[in-house]
Amino acid sequence: MTNQLPERAHGNHLPPDPPVRRALPPLSRAETAHLVRLAVAAAAEHGLQATYDGTDALRLTPAVRRAPSTDPPGSFELGCGGEIVAGLTNLARMVAAERSHRWPQLVAEHFDRLGDHLLHGPPPPPADPSRDLLARLTPTSSLPPSWTAGLREFLPGLLAVPATTDNGLVTMHLDPSDFGMTRAEALSTGLANLRRLPDTVEYVDHDGARIAVLSGSSFAASRALVLDTVLRETLHVENPQYGVLVALPVRSLLLIHVVTDLSVLPAIAVMLGLSLRTHAEHPGPLTPWIHHVTGSTWSPATTQPDDLEAIHLTPEVQALARTLSHLE
Repeated sequence: MTNQLPERAHGNHLPPDPPVRRALPPLSRAETAHLVRLAVAAAAEHGLQATYDGTDALRLTPAVRRAPSTDPPGSFELGCGGEIVAGLTNLARMVAAERSHRWPQLVAEHFDRLGDHLLHGPPPPPADPSRDLLARLTPTSSLPPSWTAGLREFLPGLLAVPATTDNGLVTMHLDPSDFGMTRAEALSTGLANLRRLPDTVEYVDHDGARIAVLSGSSFAASRALVLDTVLRETLHVENPQYGVLVALPVRSLLLIHVVTDLSVLPAIAVMLGLSLRTHAEHPGPLTPWIHHVTGSTWSPATTQPDDLEAIHLTPEVQALARTLSHLE
């Protein structure tokens, strides 16, 4: 059986007033309950049976097909044969930026975009894996524990997964044997193709620090997997003596600062503020923390406490700042 995961799923069915055990950031608990009710209603419009798990997901089961004359307009019969877990984290972040009267439309559009998946099940294996596979950074917690066991994370809480994209819908391929590859071969192919993706880059200058902002693609943060290529071909920097600062708060954003002098300190402040805020509010959260990268070694640039008021530079970055101060 094809072992694939859609990154975003959809709707479900649930009591009129769903019990919400915790809020979906950045929404309040009341807003979360409202969003769940809208999602349940949208699922019903598509003929879906669903259950809310009380926290952050809707569980859809195959709809029972009725006589054509009784089907609601736009109803689907699930083609994947089993339960679909429809995460609400990204949907909560999408609607949070909009006024509440817009939420029903946004939720309905969310279900419509995923209609093909609901109707036919996951896409088939890629016809040309050597051309179509891309490596994608994904939260380890979003993957089946049986699949992640024993795998080395790229960063704490993040794994690289072979994926394909079609009209904005990303599918992660957890069993490359479906298309005749081992997991290592699929990931190697995905990395090679990831190196060929173009970047959209803008620059932010603050207090003497220049920060490259790469965006415009849901694979922007995944380009951190091929950082040497990004530095060489996009930022025109090769083997920077003092390394670079990197943040990848959400899938669609990659922040880079090339370390040359004490502007590294304001760069950390700007990047940390932007990364923490984006990670908390935008769809596709990865990690809010900044890393100092030298060669192929990634190290935290700051401590990572639960209390954000207690963030400090790591000893490594403090030592780097002392070295740079002698160059002033």
